[in-house]
Amino acid sequence: MARLLVRLLINAVALWLTTLLVPGVKVVAFAPIGSAPGTPPGTLETIVTYLIVALIFGIVNGVVGNLVRIIAFPLYLLTLGLLALVVNGLLLLLVAWISSLLGFGLEVGGFWWGVLGALVLAVFSWLIGLIVRPLVRAR
Repeated sequence: MARLLVRLLINAVALWLTTLLVPGVKVVAFAPIGSAPGTPPGTLETIVTYLIVALIFGIVNGVVGNLVRIIAFPLYLLTLGLLALVVNGLLLLLVAWISSLLGFGLEVGGFWWGVLGALVLAVFSWLIGLIVRPLVRAR
């Protein structure tokens, strides 16, 4: 359970850093119930939104992503792994669509922003994982 929570936090922080770096990817926080229209969300709402989007991303990546990777394995070999960029971009667009059904969450400006966002998200997630995982294992 702790590993799942650490992975969720890593994805949330990587997503936050991605939204800072890639202009075509952003996260719209939910507005609290009973708040006046047009009021900006607070810090707690923003953090919870990033955690929810990271959870959706983890579920989509774990279920749909693995299924696509298994089915498209021969194409991955033929393209020397470049198809992974396209698949990850499409998965990010799928996460944006699912979170838009909730009325808040991830917004991606288009397919190429999704590809770039997925690439940056993967790099940030990998770097943060390199730093955090040894600290978690040491306890």
